[in-house]
Amino acid sequence: MSDLVYLIAAALGLGLAGLAAFLWALRSGQFDDLDGAAQRILFDDEDGPPTNHPHPQNPTRKS
Repeated sequence: MSDLVYLIAAALGLGLAGLAAFLWALRSGQFDDLDGAAQRILFDDEDGPPTNHPHPQNPTRKS
């Protein structure tokens, strides 16, 4: 029976820690821009690697 008291206390402690982490994330702005990341994946970066050569040439390799 005393083990049950420890388990309930541990469950309440972990639940409160999870709630505190969620409230911290909410107040720090982690959930402000939910659509930005979803739309950002659809657009290409302007400064990315060039796409005209899919495989870079190795100058030391002889064909």
